[in-house]
This record gives sequence, structure tokens and C-alpha cells, in this order.
Amino acid sequence: MPTTLTAFADVTTSDSALRRFLHGLPGVDAVGLEARAASLGTRSIKTTAKAYAIDLAISMIDLTTLEGADTPGKVRALSAKAVHPDPTDRTTPMTAAVCVYPDMVATAKAALNGADVKVASVATAFPAGRAALPVKLADTADAVAAGADEIDMVIDRGAFLAGRYLETYELIRAVKEACVRPDGTAARLKVIFETGELSTYDNIRRASWIGMLAGADFIKTSTGKVGVNATPANTLLMLEAVRDFKEQTGIQIGVKPAGGIRTTKDALKFLVLVNETAGGDWLTNHWFRFGASSLLNDLLMQRQKLSTGRYSGPDYVTVD
Repeated sequence: MPTTLTAFADVTTSDSALRRFLHGLPGVDAVGLEARAASLGTRSIKTTAKAYAIDLAISMIDLTTLEGADTPGKVRALSAKAVHPDPTDRTTPMTAAVCVYPDMVATAKAALNGADVKVASVATAFPAGRAALPVKLADTADAVAAGADEIDMVIDRGAFLAGRYLETYELIRAVKEACVRPDGTAARLKVIFETGELSTYDNIRRASWIGMLAGADFIKTSTGKVGVNATPANTLLMLEAVRDFKEQTGIQIGVKPAGGIRTTKDALKFLVLVNETAGGDWLTNHWFRFGASSLLNDLLMQRQKLSTGRYSGPDYVTVD
């Protein structure tokens, strides 16, 4: 299949054209979506497969600290944990990335010291996105210049909910351009919808298509800063969107649920969603991530339980 957006070239030529396309997408059967997500969540994973799935989940984590009290020391400690999540067992996979605010990118980059862990940075006035476009682009450019491998941007939910779809599309396009370095390489772009503020599943589907059409490398559920973040149902809907987009364009887009995924049981449910909905092509950290901070600790304790037959004490893992 050719990798092309030619079939959708006319969709983004005007706000009215984009509106017609988005409102022409099939409506979401909320009851059916939630029932399927719940059904897939009941799948059991046996011991051998569970060990593999736990390691896979660890390798998919964007280990995150996004607090006003973040310090260079905390970021360095988090980076060390990303490289060696369990210092007593060097077979434990590294996490996919460390995710920090733009002013901490250089600190994380130096602490990782060439390890195969990406540095992701939130940008565009995260988490609210309430800033002028030049400020959002400068925020992005600063993070990229400091060495960010990935940018997690937020859309303007106010613009989207007001029906200003082309404005939302053009913001993503502009941030995508700001991710390009002078040498032509680019940071990968994750587009955060804040699904808990979008009100309906239809809106989540529309936002997913805007993000994909605008050039997102990943579509992401949430900032983790609101009451409703990643859920099996909204993640399932986004997985369906990237699957359908690839079928129609040949372009693969990643998915990142973030916020509220705290236990191994939660993570394994999401991996089942990925496998059963989008397929095995998405079961790598290049195409699927968990935005999490506390999840890693539970995965590590479950991993030790599988290898030793007993649970570790509460002081076995570091408290982030």
C-alpha cells in the first residue's frame, strides 16, 4: 500500500471541508465500545506470556515527572531508574523514555549519557495549552534545541470544542514544523487530546483524525492532570482510528494512553487491547507507550514475584 495522504488532500483546505469530513465519520456506539473494551479486559495471560508482557510493558513506559517541584536531582534519579529500573537485575528492560518539562531536557539528556532511552518533553503551554501560538512554538523549539527526542503537545481544547477544527489542525502542523532541527532531523510528535475534556466519544474520534491528518507521530489520551485520563474505552477508540488510518493511507501512527494506569493488571489489559484491535505491528515501544510514573514500580514487583515466587517488600523499589 502506498504511504500517502493524497486521498485526504481536499479535507484540510478549509474549515468547512474539514468539518464535513469529521462530522461524516461514523458515529461511535458508546455501549458497544465500552462493552468490547470490558470484554477484552477479561482475557487472562498465563505465566510465560505474562513474563513477556511485563517486560514489554516496562519497555513501553515514558517514565514521567511533571511537577512544579521537579529538581535536577529528581530528574537525574528518574533517568537512572529509566536505564536500570531494577539495579539488582540487569536483565530488566530500559523504559522507552523519560518525560520532563522543557527546562529539564538538558539535565535528562546528560544523565542518560547516550543510553537507549528517549527524552520526551511536554510543550505548547502544557497542560492547559492556554498561550499564544508564538509562545507555544517557542516552547517547542526550546525543548528540541535542548535535545528532546520527542515532543508531547496539547491541543487547544477550547478551539476544538468550539468547532474550530482547522485551527486545531493548523496548530498541530505548526508544532510539527517546530520539531524539525536545523540538520533536517526531527523530534517525534505526540498530540495530547485531553480526552476527559472532550465530552463525547465522537469528539475523541474527530480529534484523532485531526491529529493524524496533521502529521502526529503519536496520538495521546491525556495529560494526567484532569479527573478522567486514559480508559480502556477511549484507548480502544484511538487504536481503531490508527488502524483505520493505516489501512487507508499506509501511514502508521502510535498511541499513548496516559494517566491513571498504575498496576500491572491495568497495563496488561491495555496490551490486549493493542493486540486485538490494531495488531502486533503496534506491540513495540516505537508505536505504543504508557504515560506513567507509578506503573513501573508495580511492574517491577510483579516481575520479581514471577522470578522468585514471592512478593518483595514495599522498600524494594524506589519511590519517585
